[in-house]
Amino acid sequence: MTLATPVLHTARLRLRPFTDADADLLFALHSSTYVMRYWDSPPWTEHARAERFLAMCRKMADEGTGARVAIERASDGAFVGWCGLTEWDEEYRSASLGYALDDAMWGHGYATEAAHAVLEWAFDTLDLNRVQAEADTRNVASARVLEKNGFVREGTLREDCVVNGDVSDSWVFGLLRREWRPRT
Repeated sequence: MTLATPVLHTARLRLRPFTDADADLLFALHSSTYVMRYWDSPPWTEHARAERFLAMCRKMADEGTGARVAIERASDGAFVGWCGLTEWDEEYRSASLGYALDDAMWGHGYATEAAHAVLEWAFDTLDLNRVQAEADTRNVASARVLEKNGFVREGTLREDCVVNGDVSDSWVFGLLRREWRPRT
């Protein structure tokens, strides 16, 4: 079963399917050591990773396991980053939320706004019951994005990531349909 990647709009953002033209923007985002410092994988060092990321986005949509969207600022079309759902399970009505934003776009509420739009689509269109997310315990800003969207911290995965020799813990967050509060 395929999963159509949505086009979503918020007051300040447009979320759309990726195109091949996004490869350079994705590479710039994921090759930043600053942006990637809390990720479970090191920064990209080869441009081919961007093409593989785009191919994986198409594969997830084709297989019906997820959807990732590029985030653009509505006012000028500037690339903000991406947001999406992975591990979508139609039977269990669950998925995992993830996002990455260019550090120049941090602190403006874009991650919270984009995540909210994706969650609204997830609960309304996909009829999800649960969305899960993880954040490195050092990444307080990402945890705050999740909490602003109604996620509850459910636990800690101890020493679950080792990237470039750096061991870190992750918080697990969950959001249930009955806890979801769409904006009015």
